[in-house]
Amino acid sequence: MVQDKLVKTFLIYLIKKGITMNYKEKIVELLKENMTDKGFILWKGIDSIMPDIWNMPTSSTRKFHKKLNGDVPDIAEHVYQMLFSLVKLFRMFDITPRTSDADKLLFAVTLHDSLKYGRWASRKHTDRRHDKEAADMISSNKKIFMKLLSEDQFNILEEGIRFHSGRWSTDVIDRSSFNWNNYKVTTFMVHILDMLSTVDCLQTDIRGLI
Repeated sequence: MVQDKLVKTFLIYLIKKGITMNYKEKIVELLKENMTDKGFILWKGIDSIMPDIWNMPTSSTRKFHKKLNGDVPDIAEHVYQMLFSLVKLFRMFDITPRTSDADKLLFAVTLHDSLKYGRWASRKHTDRRHDKEAADMISSNKKIFMKLLSEDQFNILEEGIRFHSGRWSTDVIDRSSFNWNNYKVTTFMVHILDMLSTVDCLQTDIRGLI
């Protein structure tokens, strides 16, 4: 009996590890299917030079963002959950896949936590200012994104990243007076997807396997 339990536990561990390793692959597949060709090429270029934190936990202390089973997801799982739900919601916003309108939101979700462990991924713990740092990075590379997006689309991308933490965002001066009426509805959507993922309320096509 004890041996059977050990074998079962080990098999579950291998399954979870394998699925965790595949979340990045699932992100790539989803982006390739829903981004424009130019947008996907740009994302691959960005991903190749960004710090590789995909397998790092969303909560460095593992005290927060716990799933129902007690595990803490890594960045890749968290981002994939948001992307999977985002694509499902495109119709609500009259967004067609493989258009620049889709690109702006896919970039916002994919890059929102890209600097969560610092610009060089050298931090032991997550950076509370990662929203601002990522948005500033986007702003400093505006010319590159403007080859794909309009001015309005770029502003939606930048704001979606800068304020994805809602009232807790770094650039919110006064949390007590924070009002979503002052922000774009797409920024609110990115925030809600982020919050729903951190409390394990989003479902994906591979969730049922673990």
